[in-house]
Amino acid sequence: MIRVSRLALVLSAGLSLSACATLSHPKSGGNDQAAAPSTKAPATPARTSGVPTIDLVKPGQWPQAVSDVAPDPRVRFGVLPNGLRYAIQKNATPPGQAALRLWFDAGSLDETDEQQGLAHFLEHMAFNGSKNVPEGDMIKILERHGLSFGADTNASTNFSETTYQLDLPKTDDDTVDTSLMLLREAAGELTIAPDAVDRERGVVLSEERTRDSPGYRVFVNTFGFQLQGQRPPQRLPIGKTEILRTAPAQRIRDFYQAWYRPENAVVVAVGDFDVDAMEAKIKAKFGDWKTVGPAGVRPDLGPVAKRGLTAKVLVEPGAQTSVQMAWVLPPDLELETRAKDQEELVKALGFAVLNRRLQVLTRSDAPPFIVAVAMQNDQEHAAQITTLAATAQPGHWNEALTALEQEQRRIVQYGVRQDELDREIAAMRAGFVAAAAGEATQRTTALAGAIVGTLDDREVVTSPSQNLAVFDEATKGLTADKVSALLKTQFAGSGPLIVIPTPTAIDGAEKAVTDAYAASAKVPVAAPAAPGVTAWPYATFGPKGAVASQTEVADLDTVFVRFANGVRLTVKPTKFRDDQILVKARVGHGLLDLPPASQSPLWAGSAYIEGGLKQISTQDMERVLNGKVWNAGLGVEDDAFSLSGRTRPEDLDTELQVLAAYATEGGWRPEAFNRIKTYYGTIHDQLESTPGGVMSRDLGGLLHGGDGRWTFPSRQQIAGASLEQLKSAVSGPLAADSIEVVIVGDITVDKAVAAVAQTFGALPARADVPAPAGAEKAPFPAPSRTPVVRTHKGRADQGQLFIAWKTDDLFSDLQRARNTQVLAQVMQLRLTDELREKQGATYSPSASASASVAFTGWGYLAVSVETPPDKIDGVIATIRQIAADLRDKPVTADELERAKKPRIDQIEKARETNEYWLGALSGAQTDPRLLTATRSVLAGLQRVTVADVQNAAKAFLGDDKSWTMIVKPEGK
Repeated sequence: MIRVSRLALVLSAGLSLSACATLSHPKSGGNDQAAAPSTKAPATPARTSGVPTIDLVKPGQWPQAVSDVAPDPRVRFGVLPNGLRYAIQKNATPPGQAALRLWFDAGSLDETDEQQGLAHFLEHMAFNGSKNVPEGDMIKILERHGLSFGADTNASTNFSETTYQLDLPKTDDDTVDTSLMLLREAAGELTIAPDAVDRERGVVLSEERTRDSPGYRVFVNTFGFQLQGQRPPQRLPIGKTEILRTAPAQRIRDFYQAWYRPENAVVVAVGDFDVDAMEAKIKAKFGDWKTVGPAGVRPDLGPVAKRGLTAKVLVEPGAQTSVQMAWVLPPDLELETRAKDQEELVKALGFAVLNRRLQVLTRSDAPPFIVAVAMQNDQEHAAQITTLAATAQPGHWNEALTALEQEQRRIVQYGVRQDELDREIAAMRAGFVAAAAGEATQRTTALAGAIVGTLDDREVVTSPSQNLAVFDEATKGLTADKVSALLKTQFAGSGPLIVIPTPTAIDGAEKAVTDAYAASAKVPVAAPAAPGVTAWPYATFGPKGAVASQTEVADLDTVFVRFANGVRLTVKPTKFRDDQILVKARVGHGLLDLPPASQSPLWAGSAYIEGGLKQISTQDMERVLNGKVWNAGLGVEDDAFSLSGRTRPEDLDTELQVLAAYATEGGWRPEAFNRIKTYYGTIHDQLESTPGGVMSRDLGGLLHGGDGRWTFPSRQQIAGASLEQLKSAVSGPLAADSIEVVIVGDITVDKAVAAVAQTFGALPARADVPAPAGAEKAPFPAPSRTPVVRTHKGRADQGQLFIAWKTDDLFSDLQRARNTQVLAQVMQLRLTDELREKQGATYSPSASASASVAFTGWGYLAVSVETPPDKIDGVIATIRQIAADLRDKPVTADELERAKKPRIDQIEKARETNEYWLGALSGAQTDPRLLTATRSVLAGLQRVTVADVQNAAKAFLGDDKSWTMIVKPEGK
């Protein structure tokens, strides 16, 4: 499988999809995440004349049996006599762990009219009782084996597939056998008891409420418009609320028996185990699975409607103004072959050129849109859609539409230039090369996800090195004319279909849109001009720096270096990921440097990187450094501003040059700031449309007593913001404050020291400037039984609450902080059991503990719950009762184990990643307490006792010590 995803295409041009969130096609599922819809072979007429189609892949057959694409030799494929397929791969990154997946070729498209939403409901019932596992026991069993609900135990239901996932922290026989037993129970032994169904209704309805937002409603309406008359828009996975409220258990069981069948199922196992032993376990556990009743019949997805230029205006308060132009073709059901893979790569390169052109417009002096993207994707094998989409400035949809129309027409008329194509080949190849270099240390969960990702499309599982070989074959001698010819054919079929989501009505509605398109189409377009030649101006920073001291931290395999100019370097060589290096340069004191009485301008911080460097723009920098693996991001941490990047050994010098240049010579171009400011111009309308949005807007400021370092800017503050405000907050620390560079990954100490000596170590000397006096003090709201109330403008049945109890900072008592973390985990268990499983009041209640390392005395334990407004008082009462029980009664030994073990296992897994150590070592040279915390974290959690948990509850969870925030609908 060579899959160049639409996101990868966008990222290859350096774009962000954050402003085009309405383009995502979400799925529903218990404890799942939003994702794009998948695919299934329909009866829809398809563009497959004279080529092999995916129908050649029969039930119980792997696609490589009929394709010329060779599968990844590291994977063992098999089929049981009952038709169940399995794929097994040994992988020891990280060691001692495994990922199990149970996948079904069944989803919401397979529901009858009376079953809408029940494929997803069934997924929930897989956690609620089976022949050998009583209701409520499955999650507890997994917790005892170190799997946490949500993070390690998860599931998702899509239009055409359902997936159950278990991420195992250990691969001992007990953990593996128990996990396979539970998956086998879900496959064919669910009880689906009527009383259990009734208890779960509230949870499913809570999920429906949580997901309903302006962006989701825009998706639903856009999806229905583009696939007019076809089945996918009529079978959204979340279903119909009336059916969710009233459907009898038997109706769910009917779907279960029709579609959860071995011939529709695949077991995927990846991890640090013996492949022969795992294969034997799968055969033993799933070999006796037999079907019950007749199999379901695949539905007809309907033909693509024949339409020309058609427009639809979607007035949705809280939505961003955007423009989507789409051309809809019949589905491409061609079987994956080597020739097909090469064609897809050529097509992807064409879209990458178009995306790059749209990016140039985005960064222009007078951009016609905030961000734009071109892509093509399959929609459930019902249609193939080519889309150009843009987030427009408020009230300026016409300019965005005009720019999209003319760029589409320009590339069709003139094609791509050879220099443009060569640039995208180099950029895309760098990604394939990096993936191949890291092939031996691919992470287990990623490998399992990649295998599952091939199943619905009947694709062949291939390795990164195989993919690189196919890419090289596809691009050898590739000409711009060939790419242009193929790209031109993608703008055919029904369309253009134009959708304009907008928070307010458009004068003239759809006619105004089609008239604007017609007017733009009359304007001649010229061929794009080739860019000029630019050199990289930051290859040197002066004489290389001298090392003043070097200290080894042997137990953490880490080295501390101090350069003569005061720059600190922390290096941790690892073998977690081949060819991966993470870099972070920490400068100054972050939030500690900002004045608490003023609104922080860091909401616009991304404008700094996007504004480029003094001697070169971002656009030119990306062109000059094309083919190298590097990136840059600006962050603000409690105690430092951070410039971070990700690279590979051969490009470490470039990465450090980029970060050092940003630390010394930011470009501060106003165009980048104005673009961010424009995006934020409507952010309040978006946030106030849901309770979660209001909570995210106001909670940070409220939890810090209105301290401007954490408050969200008001409409007036955004409107009056200037680049100078951001510059005054960031430029001083970046120019003069101390620098700490942290490098973790596939690198040696000597090479890291040499690379930093040429960049940060070569800078003029910097002193250790202390943080402003008193900056470490941050207020926390006073306890109150009276909640702070905010309102939202969304649905009348949407509400959210947040209760916090003040605790302390991390270093006031390190062990007590660990006790409080475990207390939060216990509270999470009880919230899930009481509010979700027993009351059905919410989908995903959460409890967490936070303890600051920078702000003295600042920390909290908190609970967050989504629930209807009329249930808020009852939920608060339940939470207070749980808190009282934790104060008054010791937790059980079983509860303590189920709280501690998943947390400990999560940390053990995290410690096998570069990301964990980049965070853990940041600041450690100047604050050795951080090393103590890192060394002791596992032992500290392990030593937490029943008495420790109760003592923490007594210390912090008093009813008179809590602070509450509620978000309700306006007028409630």
